[in-house]
Amino acid sequence: MSIDTAALEKALLTGRWDAAPTQNPLTGLAKKVVDGAFREFLTSPLSREAFKVNFDSQDAELKEWFTFSVPSAGGELEEEIVRLLAAVACLNAFLQANWTGPDLDVQALSILTFAPPHDITDESLRQKSVSELAYGGEPAYHLAAVPFFFRVAQIILDLPFRHLQSVEWWRLRVWNVHQQILDEPVALAPGSLSSLEKLANAYASDQDLVGRLWLERGLLEHHLANDRAALEYFVRAARATELQYELTGALGKRTKFQQRDLTQLVLLAESRKRPEHEEKLPKEARDANDTASNVPETLALNDDTLLEQTEFTSSNPAAPDSLLGHLDPSAQPALHPLDQAILLSLCLNVRNTSPTHGLTNEQMSPYIARVISHPENWSVHTVALLLRARLESGRTRTVERSVLQLQALVEQMPTADSTLSERLLFIHCIPLPSKWELERELAQRFLSIGVVKSALEIFERLEMWEEAVKCWQAIERSDKALAVVHDLLEGRKAEADSVLVRGKAISGSRRVAYDASREAKLWCLLGELEPDKAVEHFKRAWSVSGATSGRAMRSLGGYYFARNEFAEAVVCLRRAVAINPLLSRSWFILGCACVREEQWEVAREAFARCVALDDEDGESWNNLASVYLRMGRIQTRKQVEDEEDESDETEVAVSGDKTPEIPFDNKMLAFRALQQGLKFSYDNWRMWMNYTIVAMDVGELSEACRGLGRVVEERAAKIGADSVDADVLDRLVNAVTRAPVDPDDAVEGDGTANAAHNPNEGHGLLRRVEDLFTRVLLPRVASPRIFRARARLLTWQGYWAEALQAHLEGYRTGIAGRMEKGETDVARWREAVQEVEDVVDVLVNFGPRVEGSKWKMQAKSILRTFMGRTRDFEDEPEWAKLVALQEELKNED
Repeated sequence: MSIDTAALEKALLTGRWDAAPTQNPLTGLAKKVVDGAFREFLTSPLSREAFKVNFDSQDAELKEWFTFSVPSAGGELEEEIVRLLAAVACLNAFLQANWTGPDLDVQALSILTFAPPHDITDESLRQKSVSELAYGGEPAYHLAAVPFFFRVAQIILDLPFRHLQSVEWWRLRVWNVHQQILDEPVALAPGSLSSLEKLANAYASDQDLVGRLWLERGLLEHHLANDRAALEYFVRAARATELQYELTGALGKRTKFQQRDLTQLVLLAESRKRPEHEEKLPKEARDANDTASNVPETLALNDDTLLEQTEFTSSNPAAPDSLLGHLDPSAQPALHPLDQAILLSLCLNVRNTSPTHGLTNEQMSPYIARVISHPENWSVHTVALLLRARLESGRTRTVERSVLQLQALVEQMPTADSTLSERLLFIHCIPLPSKWELERELAQRFLSIGVVKSALEIFERLEMWEEAVKCWQAIERSDKALAVVHDLLEGRKAEADSVLVRGKAISGSRRVAYDASREAKLWCLLGELEPDKAVEHFKRAWSVSGATSGRAMRSLGGYYFARNEFAEAVVCLRRAVAINPLLSRSWFILGCACVREEQWEVAREAFARCVALDDEDGESWNNLASVYLRMGRIQTRKQVEDEEDESDETEVAVSGDKTPEIPFDNKMLAFRALQQGLKFSYDNWRMWMNYTIVAMDVGELSEACRGLGRVVEERAAKIGADSVDADVLDRLVNAVTRAPVDPDDAVEGDGTANAAHNPNEGHGLLRRVEDLFTRVLLPRVASPRIFRARARLLTWQGYWAEALQAHLEGYRTGIAGRMEKGETDVARWREAVQEVEDVVDVLVNFGPRVEGSKWKMQAKSILRTFMGRTRDFEDEPEWAKLVALQEELKNED
């Protein structure tokens, strides 16, 4: 009795049974798994044979309990099929219990067949499974329902498979789920997930299947916070399914009282034509869809100003060249659920790859509105409503619906308003959070609007003590938080009151058993609540976890760093990032600690990892640049020390205060790092100042000019002319004026008139420097050095009148031009005398070149006015210089 293996695997992957009926009993079992009849499959004789327990010790790991051997006439292929069916049934049953609902009707013990006597209970299986699901130092959520099913799915899929090509895909799905039950995301072990290209090629004939594959791969990258990689996979998924989408504009109204149509953002999207759209849903789902009862309730806004949704008054998009211009924004066709899932993932990536500002919400809303307008699947619609609730949480007019919608989504999980098969149909293709994450989000929303008691009740029921502590602190009951954590650790309080409901009586003297990672987390929490004993508690957490708790080392490292004990902080944080390298904050603090300890190589690695995890972290780019510059200096000093060890003569040669040279390669690396960081910290004047200095050092004078301008734009209103680095400005002007005045004499290359100018000197830099003066500096600041630099540039260009005027402006803003009667500071007066001499010299030299200039009169007026204000200094030797200048001007007549 043969079986169509390819059709069976495809049915399992898609959740739709399209395989032809056969006499093979495995076909019937496979259909039960696809249809969501997990209890019938898991309690079947063949399945129970696979789950036959034969252990030497109950304390052994779960993978040692089973051999998963199934006697089969079909040989190794059929045995692998049974294993795969068992893994898929367990995984999807776990998802039903913790993600989609309704409640699962099968327990772990009911599927096991024990050979030896045992005293195993569902509770002990749960605790053992949760303990084994901890990964990378991060604990798994301890109240997850039937974690044994998920752990078994993991174990089975880790076994070797020779005949079934879809196993690698199921391993991807297991990793996706595993990341969501851990406290923090953890990097995958090398080789844990092989390339999916071969699998994509194998399913190339089915576009939707390939689209699913890349979408799920992108969601894994999303869970790991690799946003750019996730976006690439989401786009590949859209291309695979031939989804056409375009964010554009169309005339419309958003409020009830809007009189004039304005351009509104709209997402135009269209699915490809499929042979039979309805075949994509199981028959039960299609029937339910006819009555519109199989999707979650969409709450109305009921606002007195805002419309429920944008009313588009134009049937055409604003862009005339739109590829989807034939679509009416207000009456677009329904999208296939898979395409809806892709749009929601793309919308999710808008949030991850955009700066935190209002445009993000504006960009996301059209994606969500496009999906919500045509409910096609229970799970997909749930995610769309959830994303909308998140967007609306920050607006006064929509925050009420946001909270109520979130509460409605939480309450719908146990209901039977749609079939299980429909709920699971696209569960692996959407970022649907687990039940406990959804409830936690609701509690956090309550907390954000001040409903602390309701939030606390949820956190206590979910046993999320860290969040509960925040609630107790918000109501000034830190003593309560401390008491509860002490009771938990000392066994005076069961972590869940619901253990009694589960039939697990606990005596007052019995210590509650925790898995190591869970207990370690509680010790860390206690350390944060008792700062005076923090080190003791964090070290206890590290010990309890068997040196695997990344949280313990992160907390201890942060404690040491806050108290300037940087050497100890480096040790702890290096351990923390070795356990979980995905948390950029740990890398950042490690880098800062290494800078204080002058461990430049480690600091460079730390900040490089920060920007690899989040390339929009401008502060880390800035610090990375600083490290590159300091690495060069330390390296040179090390070379000097090595030479000092070899020769006493070298010691004499370098014993001065000479600053070690920085390798040019390091300067360029610093320049590139700052250049990248400024894309995301455009308003950070300190970064622009660093960028300006480094750009000058590496010869990128055009960029230095731009950087100086940005510093002045950001700082001039507060500190005026002090915002200008006059030394940099002078060097920029010098770089221009070094070139010949005639552009034909300044060209490079073969001397042709069309040769390119160097943008960092001469005429190539002139335009940028002129723009700096006219657009940035002169409208905002004034100082003698700025005007003198301006005058030098104008002199080089031969603009004598403008140059003379700039010199005069510089004089007026200088000491001499602002000196009043009664001045007593001799040093200041002498400096002013020099300024008077300079400006008179300029008038004598430039005045005759300016047609119609009354330079003699101006020079005499300047001298007369200055001498009249400062007659108190007539006895000073410099006074004779002023008198001599007067005589020279008289002789000019």
